Amino acid sequence: MGYTATRLAGHLRAIGWGVSGTGRAADLAFDDATRVRNALNATTHILSSVPPDASGSDAVLASYSDAIKTAPVRWVGYLSSTGVYGDVGGAWVDESAPLIGRRAGRNVADLAWQTLRDDVRVFRLPGIYGLNRSALERVREGKAHRVDLPDQIFSRVHVDDIVRGLCASFEAGPAGVYNLADDCPASQNAVIEHACDLLGLRYPPLIAPGDPALSNASRAFYAENRRVSNGKAKRLLGWQPLHADFRAGLNALYTSCETPNHL
Repeated sequence: MGYTATRLAGHLRAIGWGVSGTGRAADLAFDDATRVRNALNATTHILSSVPPDASGSDAVLASYSDAIKTAPVRWVGYLSSTGVYGDVGGAWVDESAPLIGRRAGRNVADLAWQTLRDDVRVFRLPGIYGLNRSALERVREGKAHRVDLPDQIFSRVHVDDIVRGLCASFEAGPAGVYNLADDCPASQNAVIEHACDLLGLRYPPLIAPGDPALSNASRAFYAENRRVSNGKAKRLLGWQPLHADFRAGLNALYTSCETPNHL
């Protein structure tokens, strides 16, 4: 029950669903095999939001693939990453693109979930932002960077639009792979600058891609460049992102005072 799954669970509980899950914020211990297997066998919908570990092993598949494969459920979903597409030099990618991402384990897990059973939905997600996790926090905390890569483009999605996409897939669309991304891929610099504008703060200075201020994870992030198409989810799920671009998403977070220390 990480950031996205917890947001989904809150929405479902609010409309009357019962939700169980594993993790610190949930009611089941992942290693309590008896209780987990009983829950898998007694539910209607199964979602895994657990990424593979550094070695590429998917803990959910390693421990419970047999139970998930035979569970009498209506829907099975897996949260993957658009990182499986790797660097494509800023080109558009859709669900048919090859998996050339630098994290081989993520690519393997994505494919493994697709073949686990015939009715699996795999949702590939770009950079996720939302409640208490956005450029607004990074700017206020002095952790935001602008990197001197003028042609770098990324996609992102508001967490609540992921929830809307998952819920749409409960009732519509065939099994398969879906990208859930907003309509407007943009540079990370543009996102940081808009957050600064909303908060009335100066833009961070431009730094080089190899600047020591950037973590290894950040350098890897900036080594890739792609635009993610969301057309399939729109056509087959009837899904539309409520926050069509980063400006709409950040504006909503700012206006609703969902970010800490806003007032």
